[in-house]
Amino acid sequence: MATRSRWSLAAALCVAACLLGLSRSDAGEPHQALCTDWQGRHPGWIWCDDFETDRLGHYFEYDIRHGRFVREAGAGVDDSIGMRAEYLPGDPHGGSLHLAFGKTPSDYMKPVDAGTAKYRDIYWRFDLRLQPGWTGGGADKLTRATILSSDRFAQAAIGHLWSGALPDSDPERLYLDPASGTDEFGVLRTTTYNDFPRLRWLGAAGGQTPLFNPPSIGKWFCIEVHMKLNNVDAGDGILEYWINDRLEAQRTGIDWIGSYNDYGINAVYLEQYWTSVPFAQRQQRYFDNFVVSTARIGCAL
Repeated sequence: MATRSRWSLAAALCVAACLLGLSRSDAGEPHQALCTDWQGRHPGWIWCDDFETDRLGHYFEYDIRHGRFVREAGAGVDDSIGMRAEYLPGDPHGGSLHLAFGKTPSDYMKPVDAGTAKYRDIYWRFDLRLQPGWTGGGADKLTRATILSSDRFAQAAIGHLWSGALPDSDPERLYLDPASGTDEFGVLRTTTYNDFPRLRWLGAAGGQTPLFNPPSIGKWFCIEVHMKLNNVDAGDGILEYWINDRLEAQRTGIDWIGSYNDYGINAVYLEQYWTSVPFAQRQQRYFDNFVVSTARIGCAL
């Protein structure tokens, strides 16, 4: 009975921490290796990387950015191993991780699974922290899921989550910004990556939490995103995201791709590209516990 009570108390503390916007470290919960035997424990997960083991070779593209985006001891949750990204004044690039899964159009885009599925509904989550003293807002690019549809990286759909995406956006918040690379009938229009003139922008939505304001700097936050493609001839697609298990923003009724069905969602990116570069100091941000799944993942890992 005493053992059960201790576990109940620990669970309650974790839930309370999420509701208050605190990290697992703030709640005093010890860090554990998330990805040990993850295929057996979580059959719905497509990928797991807690960075305790070097899995960087499984990403089809990894931009180390001259040693500024690397695995590093102490960079993760509870001082575990995580990914450290460093920005330099005047340099917009901070490195990236590009993960492929399911059916892809090129052997170059090596999937981490069997490479045959056409995923129409995925979730991905990761932990994010900005170094104390961080300035400049959200650093623009953060993450996206996409349908890579050709060996030139033409995209049938893109589920962006980023800051500074719109002229009137709040630089302290994250925004959903879905885009389609097909016409309304499902005919692929894009020919290359980020083929902006041929994209259909489907309506942005901003989150509630000022993730990049001074009181949030230095804290860990759990971010989870959900992208669901529309069914044929139905505008029932979804793009939504949570911070610490609280729903932040949601776009529903999306006609992502019409009747397009050559590929499903087959890539998720974690990325650093600061389009405006408004800062004047060297600064870092950190990632940990990256999971891609076919069902809700949650923050209480």
